[in-house]
Amino acid sequence: MKTKKKAKKGIDPLPDTFLSAEEAGEFWDTHSTSDYEDQLEPVDMTIDIKRRYFEIEIDRESFLALNAYAKKVNKPVKILASSILKEKLVS
Repeated sequence: MKTKKKAKKGIDPLPDTFLSAEEAGEFWDTHSTSDYEDQLEPVDMTIDIKRRYFEIEIDRESFLALNAYAKKVNKPVKILASSILKEKLVS
C-alpha cells in the first residue's frame, strides 16, 4: 500500500493505490470517508438498474412448504416463489 502524507492530525494517510480490492476493503472497513473528503475526487457514473426486488410477508406454514419444495426441486426459494407467483397471476 503506497501512502500519501497525513491528511489531518491523528488520521492515517490515504493510500495512493491499493494492491487489491480486498486491501481497499480492509482500509475502508476501519476508516471513514468523511475523514478524507478533501482528498477524494468526484466521478461521473451511470447506474442502470435493470431489476428491482421486493419483500413480502408470508406465514410460517407457507414458507416451510415453499422451502421444502424448493429443496425437492433444487431451486432457490426466492426463484421458486417468484415463478409460482408469476404462474398464478398470469392465468
